[in-house]
Amino acid sequence: MTTMIQPMSHHILFVDDEVPIRETLSLYFKKNGFAVTTAESGAEGIRLAEATPIDLIILDINLGGENGLELLCVFKGRYPKVPVVMFTSAGSDPALLKEAMAKGADAYMSKTESLRNLMEEVQRLLPLAQGGHGR
Repeated sequence: MTTMIQPMSHHILFVDDEVPIRETLSLYFKKNGFAVTTAESGAEGIRLAEATPIDLIILDINLGGENGLELLCVFKGRYPKVPVVMFTSAGSDPALLKEAMAKGADAYMSKTESLRNLMEEVQRLLPLAQGGHGR
């Protein structure tokens, strides 16, 4: 039997340049009791992470003109104990997966996977979170 994490105290940051993705994920996780902050760019994501304790980050690999893998390095450099799920529309590209994991990603998921699968991955990773980068 899997123990469900009590979400009320957990804060997720979604960084994705696609409005429908941000809105869908935000609504889904809020409906399931999580606090959610969204950002459409890397700079906005960094600013929000600095201003608010975050327990987990879901990060798009291709942020318009930005490289999500470079942003992953920034987040992991500043908040090494905050799990990061790389989120991609590129499917399961083995080279991309290997690079993301080498740069510190805690998980790699396709945008075509179900929200339930994403929730299960978040639930799996939250016990690794170390107090929202300094809470």
